Amino acid sequence: MTLFSRRSVAVGALLGAMMLALAPARSIQAAAAIDTTSPQALIETSSKALLADLDANRAQYRKDISGLYKVIETVFLPHVDVTFAAQQVLGTHWRTATPDQRKRFVDAFYKSLLTTYGDALVDFTGDRMRVLPFQGDAAAPRASVRSEIKRSNGAAVAVNYSLRKLDGGEWKVWDVVIEGISYVKSFREDFGLEIQQKGLDALLQRLETSGVEKAPK
Repeated sequence: MTLFSRRSVAVGALLGAMMLALAPARSIQAAAAIDTTSPQALIETSSKALLADLDANRAQYRKDISGLYKVIETVFLPHVDVTFAAQQVLGTHWRTATPDQRKRFVDAFYKSLLTTYGDALVDFTGDRMRVLPFQGDAAAPRASVRSEIKRSNGAAVAVNYSLRKLDGGEWKVWDVVIEGISYVKSFREDFGLEIQQKGLDALLQRLETSGVEKAPK
């Protein structure tokens, strides 16, 4: 599997299993059903809610993907520890970045990520994903939930979700590991090289420009 396809699976899996139902206002009851009190519950309840919304709105999203982008941008971020993930992606560059650069990176990175790979969700169906029994310690501050995603050829891809528990007891996802490869680490390596060659501001400008081109209107 190439790096690009791994990232596509990673983002599709991350959005597919961890988003807040992808529900517009008319589906607020589905959003309320998301259980963030344990790692396994978050994965399972968000998966069910997401797939229900996709089944109901798939035809509309296929005609106009911008509708899906709008929903992702509105309801995805609350279930992902965005700032922590951004810190891990920037690595040592996070420590030297200004507060403004950090904020710009958090916003631009996720907007670019979601709009670039949002298409992966349109054909995502329940028979392609299986959440495996939880084997960790739910009382620990960190956890990993395992799942399998079926590729189009029927092969199963191991997908592990890395979560952390916040002070209020809520669980959030910050990374997805596909067949042993972390998408956070992959982006850290790529972005780190780009920063070394061109600087952090150049990376921010590229991500922001890409985000504007496909941003929800």
